[in-house]
Amino acid sequence: MNKYLIRGTAFTVVGILCLYYGINLMKSDLTDNLWYKILLIAGVLSFGYGFITLIYRMFRKIDRNTIIDHRKSNKKQNN
Repeated sequence: MNKYLIRGTAFTVVGILCLYYGINLMKSDLTDNLWYKILLIAGVLSFGYGFITLIYRMFRKIDRNTIIDHRKSNKKQNN
């Protein structure tokens, strides 16, 4: 597995969990608890970083496959 895939998946899952728990805290009767604001901010940042990392992994994979195909075609032309 690629490090970008692992990192992106981990941050995305952590972000979803933070958002879920933050929304549950916000809806609870304990409005004195301000931890939900921190959890929501951390969740959005974590989810965003994870999503961008997953997209970056996809672009790297496409770019790598393109380079490999280009090298194969150059090798065939030279032979």
